[in-house]
Amino acid sequence: MANLRETIIQTSLMLFEQHGFHGVTVNQIVKSSNTSKGGFYHHFTSKDELLFVIHDTFITYVLKEAKVANHTHTSPVDKIQSIIRAFVKVFDLYKPHISVFYQENLYLKPEYEEQIKYKRDQFKQMVLRVIEEGQQLGNFRKELPAIITSMAILGMVNWIYKWYKDNGQYTIDEIADVYVDLILHSLLPSEKEEEYQQTMLKVPFFYS
Repeated sequence: MANLRETIIQTSLMLFEQHGFHGVTVNQIVKSSNTSKGGFYHHFTSKDELLFVIHDTFITYVLKEAKVANHTHTSPVDKIQSIIRAFVKVFDLYKPHISVFYQENLYLKPEYEEQIKYKRDQFKQMVLRVIEEGQQLGNFRKELPAIITSMAILGMVNWIYKWYKDNGQYTIDEIADVYVDLILHSLLPSEKEEEYQQTMLKVPFFYS
């Protein structure tokens, strides 16, 4: 039964990507999954719930990994690295789910959209708290506004879905290496701060 549920999800991902959420019927999903309507409704109450499950799968994964990072590490520097790596890797592990999410998320029913938003907000808050913790402990640059910094990190990683290809020049682990390096260099205090500022065409507002 569990295999049938996964078959339905994978089949729906393919169909939604090709034809859009409203361009696919339950009958098409049933036929392409080699099951019956009874088999479909045994696992999902509706096509809307199926779309929710697709969205919820990868958001639940990245939230779980962020919680693991928080519990595993004590240093904010280690926490942010683990969170970023897990976040980057989700774009490989759940590439079809994420494609459908960005393509079809407008069709989520309000009750499902609320649940997804709650988990996304949880993840955002976890990233923000790690940044704030690092600033309080002196691990991260204190002059950076934490909320803008956390949103910049999230936006930077989220954009991977636009260009990542699993058969591209770099593996997802190598891409994670680059992202971790870029973000750490932006967060960690520099020993040559004055020299750094002198290279800037415009000194940012948050330097005083």
